Amino acid sequence: MKIKCRNAFRDELALLQKIRHPNVVQFLGAVTQSSPMMIVTEYLPKGDFRLYLKRKGALKPTAAVKFALDIARGMNYLHEHKPEAIIHRDLEPSNILRDDSGHLKVADFGVSKLLMVAKTVKEDRPVTTEGTSWRYVAPEVYRNEEYDTKVDVFSFALILQEMIEGCLPFSTKPEKEVPKAYAANERPPFRAPPKLYAHGLKELIEECWSQDPFRRPTFKQIIKSLDNINDQYARKRHWKVMPLMCLQNLENMVKKGRSSPSSHSSCSTMR
Repeated sequence: MKIKCRNAFRDELALLQKIRHPNVVQFLGAVTQSSPMMIVTEYLPKGDFRLYLKRKGALKPTAAVKFALDIARGMNYLHEHKPEAIIHRDLEPSNILRDDSGHLKVADFGVSKLLMVAKTVKEDRPVTTEGTSWRYVAPEVYRNEEYDTKVDVFSFALILQEMIEGCLPFSTKPEKEVPKAYAANERPPFRAPPKLYAHGLKELIEECWSQDPFRRPTFKQIIKSLDNINDQYARKRHWKVMPLMCLQNLENMVKKGRSSPSSHSSCSTMR
């Protein structure tokens, strides 16, 4: 059994070595000759996204969308990986790291999460709270049902909403009670002002945490939606800046006109 596990570990390491994406933590190597076997990844000194959110609180929608795009691009890469899709199954802020430029990288999608996917997979035994945050677990995982890549989409929706709300999903509930609420089709409330969920952001979140996994979009579709939302925010900023620039240009023209010698001479002539 130990030999079988060791061989499986090495096979999966071979796959990890092929993963290269700017929004996924880089695998560097592994220790396989001693017990316990260990995986070595790049070091990101800015820490995890959980600490960042705890320090910053609620984020501006533009910042939230930017971070959401980082996460979605990393997850899309993992889900689109060939020949085996990689399901994270434990996507939450503590498993997302920040690099030196402030971008996010998906992390901790270790060996136990590296799954060969035909259509769906199922855990050998029910998932326990050990090493898993129940606040971000999809209901099908909690119920120990078959699941696919859409469990990560569910978790993503909760992270995106948390960025806007500035608090944990169902922050007033004990953690063990949260997945029961998800299974009963309850979702964290939208308490932030509606303007913070403009341009379809709220609708995207609701689609991503749909009770029916088949109704949840893929990360490829999510990226397209987020790009569109980001463009709308950019256009809004552009139109806010335009009147200010026009006003400043007008003031400069008036000042220039007053100080121009030709303008003084023409005025004298007129007198």
